[in-house]
Amino acid sequence: MPSMIHESHSIVPPDPKLDYLQRIGLVILGIGISLMFASLFNVCEAIAVGATFWVSLTAIFAGGLTYGVRSHLKRQPGIQNNGMTRSSATSRGAIGWLIGVTFTSFYILYYWWPEHIIGLTRFFDPLSLLIRNRPADQWFVYGALYTIGVIIMGTKAILKYRHSRYQMIRTSSIIASQFFLAFLTPYLMERLNQPYFAPNYFWPLEYKVMMPGKVAELAEKGAVGHFIVSWAIIMTLIATPILTYYFGKRWYCSWVCGCGGLANTAGDSWRHLSNKSLTAWKFEKVSIYTVFVFVVVMTGFVWLTKAFGYFPEFSPKIHKVYGFLIGSVAAGVIGTGFYPILGTRVWCRFGCPMAAVLGIIQKMKSRFRVTTNGAQCISCGNCSTYCEMGIDVRWYAQRGQDIVRASCVGCGMCSAVCPRGVLQLENGPTDKRAEYQIDLLSPLKARKLEDKIDK
Repeated sequence: MPSMIHESHSIVPPDPKLDYLQRIGLVILGIGISLMFASLFNVCEAIAVGATFWVSLTAIFAGGLTYGVRSHLKRQPGIQNNGMTRSSATSRGAIGWLIGVTFTSFYILYYWWPEHIIGLTRFFDPLSLLIRNRPADQWFVYGALYTIGVIIMGTKAILKYRHSRYQMIRTSSIIASQFFLAFLTPYLMERLNQPYFAPNYFWPLEYKVMMPGKVAELAEKGAVGHFIVSWAIIMTLIATPILTYYFGKRWYCSWVCGCGGLANTAGDSWRHLSNKSLTAWKFEKVSIYTVFVFVVVMTGFVWLTKAFGYFPEFSPKIHKVYGFLIGSVAAGVIGTGFYPILGTRVWCRFGCPMAAVLGIIQKMKSRFRVTTNGAQCISCGNCSTYCEMGIDVRWYAQRGQDIVRASCVGCGMCSAVCPRGVLQLENGPTDKRAEYQIDLLSPLKARKLEDKIDK
């Protein structure tokens, strides 16, 4: 009997216990984080601040990567839930709420009361002096911490999803985009006495670049300033429609954008918390387009004031309100701070005006779709669970209907977690894509669409 029991349990799950490498990694990581946060109490002033910073940064990278790499290499390639929906940290338990409150508090302090944590800002002076040749400020520290999180957690994500070539390449693109385009390029531009320029952000997400004052400021900077304005216009009016037509909104939301990059790396453990209800979908369709209309109206009012002197008192107010409610509260505090409570992509799903534009093009005129093979679907629900945009993917898969949703960011996670290979991310002719969607329409609309396809 003992031998039979042993044979029936021959497939042993991964050992949940920490081995010596994981423990060493956590110790080193803990030392690095402790040194960083000791700066909040000016402890590091008693020693060499520069040396302490580099020791802290090295320890965070070395410890975080050692723990993350070892943890995932201990496991076989493939998606493993491993108690994710029961863990206090990833199922809105006490630890999850604590993490969420900590994230939110950090955002609030750094957005509106940075003087209370000036020690942490001074702690990053060595890195700021190296990159841009001047002391750090609150936004440099925010960008540095943001980038560190994407690099470390992105490396962890590559190992976690190493069974999927698409996920490995996509995550590598996220890391490179954040480090080179969103962090390094803008500050190197400043070091060269040039305007701050992050190539991966443009209107309507980076609304400031198209404000009259900013355009006038850039125009005075000569050829470089003219290039930045031209880049913003070309990316907004030409590149975005073309790229979205061919590749869907995934080219930006899941491969380039820093907001999506942080969600898919640092926020990966909370992707399953996204609300899949019909009510959330209805709210999403109202909220995201409301924000888009808001940014269009705000931009229009500001330009009317600049060009014709209209609304001289109202324009600055609406600009300020948008910056506070959307730029700070929605995108920053709620969009990122609430990862452990509301799931990732809260900002991308409910508020991002760039996602709204891309979604309209993707829904109406794009070659991108997620194809399904309903005959192979076993209704396990992994696809819906792991969809960070709250799409009930299983509903489509069970019916064999391809998914063409404005909110889909093409992260490919539904395909990666499917045990049967039911879901595939594909680009194809728009007439075929429309044909696949006929069953989702009312009979009258379906007949009109069939007639259009036949023609």
